Amino acid sequence: MNEKAMQEALEGVIRSVMDQLGSRGGEVSACGVNTDEEIPVELSARHAHLSEEDAIALFGGPLTPVRELSQPGQFLCKERVRLIGPKGVIDNVAVLGPSRGRSQVEVSKTDARILGTSAPVRQSGDVAGTPGIILASQDGIVGLEEGLIVAARHIHMSTEDAARFGVHDNDLVSVRLEGERPLILEDVLVRVSDSFRLAMHIDADEGNSSGWNKSVSGRIVGRKCGADNGLCRH
Repeated sequence: MNEKAMQEALEGVIRSVMDQLGSRGGEVSACGVNTDEEIPVELSARHAHLSEEDAIALFGGPLTPVRELSQPGQFLCKERVRLIGPKGVIDNVAVLGPSRGRSQVEVSKTDARILGTSAPVRQSGDVAGTPGIILASQDGIVGLEEGLIVAARHIHMSTEDAARFGVHDNDLVSVRLEGERPLILEDVLVRVSDSFRLAMHIDADEGNSSGWNKSVSGRIVGRKCGADNGLCRH
């Protein structure tokens, strides 16, 4: 290699390094994703969503709101249920309102092992073909033929939030959690609606692995994009 070729190669390496440093320091990645702004991260512990019919069967009446949750219109209920699986039981499980058209129960993989079943990772509401579970209270019992899932980790965003972050509904992104044990979670589903408030939801297993607490935030660091659905990282 002559001196001119060596100089051009060296300049190419320098440009590449500078480009990488620049992308880390900027707010928007080459994929158009905002990698700078933080997203609040909330722990979504095991809980049940009940249909009105199942709520009446279990408690003799409609659900009783106790406390509003971070997502507008959602609330923690006074009522609690027992989960009964093939091999185990989990007591005092929270019920979230309002009532839905169909009941479902969201647990972690660890919870599913305690119950003695295998719950698939699904989006909320996608319960077709999932395992069943028995719900019990002091007043009644309900058997669900299907409805037990591990909720896919996701981010709630308004349309304004989505525009600011450069993402769209149903995008899959990678998020770095800035907790006691920082880690990157991939295949995080973006859910966009003007009824949503910005927040990322993870389950108890994911929270434990990252050392989650209420001060933990996340940053989008990549997005699956392109025809091959490959991951762009920045």
